[in-house]
Amino acid sequence: MSRVLVPLANGFEEIEAINVIDVLRRGDIEVLVASLDEKAAVKGAHNITVIADTQITSIAVEAIDMIVLPGGWGGTLALCDDANVQRILKEMDKKGKNIGAICAAPLALHKAGVLKHNYTCYPSIEEQIRIDGFDETEMVVEDGNVMTSRGPATAICFALQIIKMLKGDEKYLSVKSALLADYCD
Repeated sequence: MSRVLVPLANGFEEIEAINVIDVLRRGDIEVLVASLDEKAAVKGAHNITVIADTQITSIAVEAIDMIVLPGGWGGTLALCDDANVQRILKEMDKKGKNIGAICAAPLALHKAGVLKHNYTCYPSIEEQIRIDGFDETEMVVEDGNVMTSRGPATAICFALQIIKMLKGDEKYLSVKSALLADYCD
């Protein structure tokens, strides 16, 4: 079974995190929700609290197939500054493992030096990353082992593309159909 790590920091965007977690689990992907510190409860940008499964310090890169970062400005800044998240991103990239980020979170990939040339993100965040390679027209952009997405409204399509990458077309189409997500490519 594929295993995906979703680290949560206070201020994370709830729609992005919960949609990714839910859709991936519907796709028979094990999702590990990790807090950045010893507190299991992590409060999102809109005051929704999520209980994490584990702490980021307990995660071994060898035990996961992908890391996916949700956005939310406060959460993104914490992911940028967290030494464990940055280390995991660098190790994942070095091993060619899959990395995903949505909304503002591509900024954390940029800080780690793992963001590839072609990417998308929430409008205006590209000004803090770089304009070259930014795509404002696609909901999801893949470049090498990195997948990025634009924001809350693209979260389901983003998660479906992760299913397609990790589990193949059949599982992708099955989950997409069950979600009535015909608008996703």
